[in-house]
Amino acid sequence: MFRVPDAFAASQVRWHGQAGRAFLDALPALVAGRLDRWGLRVDGPPMHGAVALALPVVRRADGVPAVLKLQVVDEETEGEPVALRAWGGHGAVRLLEHDPGSGALLLERLDAARTLGRVADSRAAVLVVARLLDRLTAFPAPSGLRRLGDIARGMLERTPHVLTRVPDPRLRRLIGDCAAAVREVVDEPGDRLLHWDLHYGNVLGAGREDWIAIDPKPLAGDPGFELLPALVDRFDPGEVRWRFDALTGVLGLDRERARAWTLGRVLQTVLWEVAGGQPPGAERLEVARLVRRRPGVAGGGRTDGGG
Repeated sequence: MFRVPDAFAASQVRWHGQAGRAFLDALPALVAGRLDRWGLRVDGPPMHGAVALALPVVRRADGVPAVLKLQVVDEETEGEPVALRAWGGHGAVRLLEHDPGSGALLLERLDAARTLGRVADSRAAVLVVARLLDRLTAFPAPSGLRRLGDIARGMLERTPHVLTRVPDPRLRRLIGDCAAAVREVVDEPGDRLLHWDLHYGNVLGAGREDWIAIDPKPLAGDPGFELLPALVDRFDPGEVRWRFDALTGVLGLDRERARAWTLGRVLQTVLWEVAGGQPPGAERLEVARLVRRRPGVAGGGRTDGGG
């Protein structure tokens, strides 16, 4: 008997409101239907994050372990099967089955107990992310995905209104600097296949490779928009410039474009937070303060991704 975890149910209502409630009501029948249609049996308790439920399963026909992933399909998640097919297992989890009607995904099973967050050496972890991003963004974005240019123009349109809700003049100045950086690059948004959410929790160990990316929220754009999670995870302000240098070096990015898109990623988060009545995250703001000082001029650091 499948039971929806209480914490997952609460997060669905918090994130998706009525759509989340409808998804939860349909979830037991959806699980039963996918188990039957794809010939699966449950092989362990469900796991979940804020957005998706992952149920360990085994394919009855061949005994292959897999994961049944279920989530509300929205603008962020609808492109996941498209991206996973494009990557074809190269640096990303393999897609075994997809049900377009429900959005259900059957994925290869990785080692959920071995996440990149457990790697003690923070610099080694950053380099793992850099190498994965280098592989993933080598692919051109398939048609139909969200486009960074559209997202960036939307951010610039919302910024003036959000600034009226920010009383701190220093924070307004920082937000304005982020918006100014985006204006410099908005007309050249890029066309690579981006993961968008490659934080340490979305990098798992595997048998076929040391590290594999999971849970993309894909879009088409410039790889410089990918760097912020690795700059913020296990945050250390003294490491931000080294991490920026390592990431841009491994990916072979133009540093000024990467700087602009990193500030754009901070702007995206700040706009969400202010619109939701929350104070902007202090760590991301500190990343913006450090990155806008033009890495390599102040603070130095190697650009080859070395230690």
